[in-house]
Amino acid sequence: MFPLTADTMQITAAAIFAVALVHTFTVKQFERLSARFPRHAGAFHLLGEVEVVFGFWAIVLVLLMALIQDGASALTYAESRNYTEPLFVFVVMVVAGTRPILQAVQLSVDFIARVAPVRSVLASTWLSFAAIPLLGSLITEPAAMTIAALMLAPRVFRAGVPEPLKYFGLGVLFVNVSIGGTLTSFAAPPVLMVADAWSWNSAFMAKTFGWKAALAVLVNATAAVVLLRKHLADDVAPASPDERLRTVPKTIIAIHIAFLAAVVLLAHHPVAFLALFLMFLGFTQAYERHQDTLILKEALLVAFFLAGLVVIGGMQQWWLEPIVSRMSAGVLFFGAAALTAVTDNAALTYLGSLVKGISDEAKYSLVAGAVAGGGLTVIANAPNPAGVALLRSGFDDGTIGAGGLLLGAMAPTAVALAAFWML
Repeated sequence: MFPLTADTMQITAAAIFAVALVHTFTVKQFERLSARFPRHAGAFHLLGEVEVVFGFWAIVLVLLMALIQDGASALTYAESRNYTEPLFVFVVMVVAGTRPILQAVQLSVDFIARVAPVRSVLASTWLSFAAIPLLGSLITEPAAMTIAALMLAPRVFRAGVPEPLKYFGLGVLFVNVSIGGTLTSFAAPPVLMVADAWSWNSAFMAKTFGWKAALAVLVNATAAVVLLRKHLADDVAPASPDERLRTVPKTIIAIHIAFLAAVVLLAHHPVAFLALFLMFLGFTQAYERHQDTLILKEALLVAFFLAGLVVIGGMQQWWLEPIVSRMSAGVLFFGAAALTAVTDNAALTYLGSLVKGISDEAKYSLVAGAVAGGGLTVIANAPNPAGVALLRSGFDDGTIGAGGLLLGAMAPTAVALAAFWML
């Protein structure tokens, strides 16, 4: 066995993290390569899937660990990671993306849109950008992302809408979901990581973060609808007989909502929510006529992405923690927002919770900056890969460019930063 110090292994892991990060910004290039080299199109398509990136490089990291150290060390490290969040996101995406859940949300949105004093399509789009992300404080951010993405896909993320506006809409969605989960202490992963350690309950979150986040969400959603209004077609076509037959009975909707609520309540108990998920799969088979195809592929890709981030991110503490611990509260606020572009915001706040003697002001700055920057990149916030998986087909080449997302999220991120810093 080749002698290797822990520091050397950490440097290797940091290098792989950097390569994976660059890979996320170049996925569109792999799609173009698939057209130039059709014999290897399958491999290039695979590497062009943004959800595959961190899972792929996590496997490379574990293989390198096995080759340089030994197989037992590699397996021990991989098995020492906590995969609860990837598993939960997989389950909640599948449950939240079912026809009964979507129909319940659609009916609610349509009812409010009809009584609103504006065009129905404007009201329903605004509610999808604003109300559903805020609902994430109750049903969790991954569920809110899934529902909002599926609601917005046919209206905003489609052919005929200019690409820059799609990226702006995507940035608004990602930022709003990231900050919209801060009204409670259990829905947003970066808050969840520190809630117990710092004794932050839902009342504290609503008073300290929630109302500021809600204001930013409303401003961002309004800006998105104003810019997109000329490209939103009115829904004037009456429902066809086939569509009327697809109406789901209220009992089925209630049972699906009960499954979703139970999964959310058991979010920290993977054995329990996976058992519930198996029961849920059985129920969907028993009442298949009231279901669309489950989004298993999209959810598995997102879970693979997050699991890869858990594996690679677990070896980045050596450089992230010193950076966080040496920042003043003001620098920490903006520094945390910037760091979310290169690491998951939940990992960032978790590392902050390990810093001894951190002040209350620094705690606020860290979490506020981390959630405000949660829309800058795909890896910035755990639900973002779910949004990418569900919306990428509406973009050119069927992929979402990291650079386009970064530019599209700049303005809504600035609004979120201003709300948390100035109010």
